Amino acid sequence: MPHMIPAPSAFVAGVAIFLIVIWDAFEAIILPRRVTRRFRLARVFYKFTWRNWKFVTQLIPSRKRREALLSFYGPLSLLVLVGVWAVGLVLAFGLMQYGAGSAVNITGGQPGFAMDVYLSGTTFFTLGLGDVVPRTALARGLVVTEAGFGFGFLAAVIGYLPFIYGSFSKREVNISLLDARAGTPPTAGELLRRHAYPGGGEVLRLLFKDWEFWAAELMESHLSYPVLAFFRSQHDNQSWIAALTAILDSCALVRVAVPDTCQRQAELTFAIARHAAVDLSQVFKTPPRALPNNRLAAEDLKRIRDMLAQHGLKMGNFSEMEERLADLRNMYEPYLFALAEYLSLSLPPWIPAAKGKDNWQTTAWGRSAGLVEKEGAAIGVDDHF
Repeated sequence: MPHMIPAPSAFVAGVAIFLIVIWDAFEAIILPRRVTRRFRLARVFYKFTWRNWKFVTQLIPSRKRREALLSFYGPLSLLVLVGVWAVGLVLAFGLMQYGAGSAVNITGGQPGFAMDVYLSGTTFFTLGLGDVVPRTALARGLVVTEAGFGFGFLAAVIGYLPFIYGSFSKREVNISLLDARAGTPPTAGELLRRHAYPGGGEVLRLLFKDWEFWAAELMESHLSYPVLAFFRSQHDNQSWIAALTAILDSCALVRVAVPDTCQRQAELTFAIARHAAVDLSQVFKTPPRALPNNRLAAEDLKRIRDMLAQHGLKMGNFSEMEERLADLRNMYEPYLFALAEYLSLSLPPWIPAAKGKDNWQTTAWGRSAGLVEKEGAAIGVDDHF
């Protein structure tokens, strides 16, 4: 196909591909802000590959294997995207060399598009084999330019990957800490129950403050580097969407049902967490969707209300509380549900569905049930609703 392209057209096509790839890599790696432009090479790449990856995983009957395969996508897609950029740059300079007349001296071969791409590849990766040598000023200029961009590209990637993994680890720390504080998966009812002790209100306020910062960091990092959203947590029953939902649920519940407990901090945390949910749904083009089922049935809300009242927390009027809580839930639940559906994740319930153990209480080494129960009782996290 390239042999049929006139030389000037091939050169222009090479320049166009070069500009598209370089600008896309700049936006993805260096530019620390959300990009709203509709067409982006990285966006097309993720839209196509994620759709097909999800389709393949849905064919796997085993949930554990399905989750394992989904967890591969984030890191693998990042490496493949870097490869796509590299191939695009090699192809771009190969087309420019071809458009410049394939002005090269070759040891044991004939000039042509294949040799131009070969020269581009050895130059981009700074191999310097010397079997293909440019012989005109334009060809030499292209080789020097590509060598410089290849070196800069590889340096940027080397700095990019550690930052991505650092942001992922930073995100996961608070999610892991939430395990003993709100159960597994985290729920608003369990979070408030485990903090319903003398002095627990102040601890809850500090917890909400930490999650205010976490939500802000989540928004900034995932808006600038959306690939982080595809990185899944260490445990299948944990995720950043589940944690964000549990915190929003808890803040909403405190705002409407527990007027004397860290009200102001709950409002601040709710605001930034809701901001993160809405902005991320815009990045992934997932418009809000109504939930097929009510996450908080009236009987579950009554159980939460009775539990909080038993621990001495003052409660407001039930019907008014239910109405205000519904208004707050409508501000974030549809966005998080759409995001969860897109990322093949699930939203947590408001209260634990059944009595179970947190992740910290389980082990693959088969610790005795008696030891687990004793440790659970020691910090008061074993008996649920």
